[in-house]
Amino acid sequence: MIKRKVLATCFVGLAIQFSAYAATWTITYPKPLDDSDARAQYPIALLKLALGKTGVNYELRPSDRILLPGKAMRQLRENREVNVVWSMTDSQREKEVAPIRIPIAKGLIGMRVFVVNNAKRQKFESLESLADMRKLVPIQGEEWPDTKILQANGFNVFTVPEFREAYDLIKQGKADFFPRSVMEVSVEMAEEGRSSNLFIEPSMALYYPTAMYYFVNSNNVTLANLIETGLQRALEDGSFDALFYTTYAPIIAELDMNGRNVFTLENPLLPAETPLNDARLWYKTESVVAQ
Repeated sequence: MIKRKVLATCFVGLAIQFSAYAATWTITYPKPLDDSDARAQYPIALLKLALGKTGVNYELRPSDRILLPGKAMRQLRENREVNVVWSMTDSQREKEVAPIRIPIAKGLIGMRVFVVNNAKRQKFESLESLADMRKLVPIQGEEWPDTKILQANGFNVFTVPEFREAYDLIKQGKADFFPRSVMEVSVEMAEEGRSSNLFIEPSMALYYPTAMYYFVNSNNVTLANLIETGLQRALEDGSFDALFYTTYAPIIAELDMNGRNVFTLENPLLPAETPLNDARLWYKTESVVAQ
């Protein structure tokens, strides 16, 4: 009798596993601001790569309407409109939705260069330390984890509802600098136009340890397992790194990240479970300055 029960349990487990792979999964992510938004291309490409490693049948599509990060997270938490979101992590987010703890961009989301108004160029030419930098006013989004990190490190942060407004206000000289990640800044500056009154400060950067993860609803354990399995397989066979470096190595070189003075900040929002000790998962420049 016991043997029959064990066999029955095994068959049920196998049935669940096979049904997950036989069904076609509809996986919906937040629709970006426009179809040409290059910042979404890498997360989508990596998600396709990971899902392809699992053998699962899937349809990957954007949500019906544009969802900015804060709204996307709320919809994911309520299991509405989207069932996967990529975003920077913090302790609160990991309580509300389920993280897949493999940093999809090897921590580049925490490597920040500065978009600056030309009229404020002299302020940056005289900077020598992080203490000097704290005298300047950065601009960030109201709901971004970055805002709390900067505030915790002594910055007086000017906040706005979304990043396009931040660019408008930097152009108007309302704040001193807009810290943008290596993942984002080149695309955004191309959109803003090199002929504008903005430039990327060439010699410095900020770094704080953080991760951009895929998140799913806390109850969607099967989807979380599928994505994590696919990412692990991509790490093991080298295809994860191949996609990462094909995408970001030219940008890292263009921004001369290894030639900058990189000031390191503390991140009090970083969950204890963050896999900081797994070297496979992180990109490091050659010139991080501890402050």
